[in-house]
Amino acid sequence: MTIPVYQVDAFADRPFAGNPAAICPLDRWLDAPTMQAIAAENNLAETAFLVPEGEGWALRWFTPTVEVDLCGHATLASAYVIFEHLEPGRTAPVAFGTRSGRLTVARMQDGALSMDLPAMPPAPCDTPAELAAGLGAGILECHVAANYMAVLENEKAVRTLAPDMAALARLHPHGVIATAAGDDGCDFVSRFFGPSFGIPEDPVTGSAHCTLAPYWAARLGKAVLSARQVSARGGTLVCEPLGDRVRLEGRAVLFLEGKIRL
Repeated sequence: MTIPVYQVDAFADRPFAGNPAAICPLDRWLDAPTMQAIAAENNLAETAFLVPEGEGWALRWFTPTVEVDLCGHATLASAYVIFEHLEPGRTAPVAFGTRSGRLTVARMQDGALSMDLPAMPPAPCDTPAELAAGLGAGILECHVAANYMAVLENEKAVRTLAPDMAALARLHPHGVIATAAGDDGCDFVSRFFGPSFGIPEDPVTGSAHCTLAPYWAARLGKAVLSARQVSARGGTLVCEPLGDRVRLEGRAVLFLEGKIRL
């Protein structure tokens, strides 16, 4: 059998930026080991699998090593594939049924995609020894939600991190967000590390902004924020906390289209 596959750079307006995701539309679910093997073969931060479900789609995400509960960039990339390739001309928002509930993505007039995700505001906590050792940088504040969030002194401190991935992996099942206020008109910057999930550093992490956006909105007193993930590839997002939801806005670009043969 053959499966279509699209590789999309999410949270990017040009190829070779943002976060690449592989998107595999299916008529019906494959067994989980096969989907996990495909994700390992793709060797991207996430591979998403879609199956039609009513007026929308069921959606699952796999890293190279595990299935995860939420992935923002692969949701954005999946919606891009639907709007541009599976249902060209569609104007209605796309609804996805997922482990994290119903997620929707709408296409805006300027071509950007607006994604509705659950908010995951962080709570203050003591800094775990593994986090301090793993980041090797001065942590001003430590918070936790689905992931640990370390607030650093400035953007330079985030950009120059050289983490000890073995130490950070011991924080499983939590990944690690490092963040600081941004420079040059950007409200905040971040990086994300998930070595225990098979992702040493994720280029742009939509789900991390479900935690970052509520924190920075409260700290800065702003309703809509501009964000940049300062990984080597980098990516930009617009974030708007809306109570128990977060709206994330970004763009996506197709890199390749092909077929997987099983």
